[in-house]
Amino acid sequence: MAYIVAIILVACFTANVTLGAISETGTAPLGIVAEMVILFGASIFFSIGILQSEAHAKSTTTKDKINIRRKL
Repeated sequence: MAYIVAIILVACFTANVTLGAISETGTAPLGIVAEMVILFGASIFFSIGILQSEAHAKSTTTKDKINIRRKL
């Protein structure tokens, strides 16, 4: 879920930059501060996703070790 939110935020940032590049005035719809907040949010959600993935991998590895010990 966190990865999906991060991808959506990066897509919003990319769309904003693209719209700013093709606009006649040369300015993006969102300001510089909004772009920073979007990128900050994307990095936070990406970090949360990595931490969740590591926790899941660690719990799976721990369960596998317990099952191996029980079989012995």
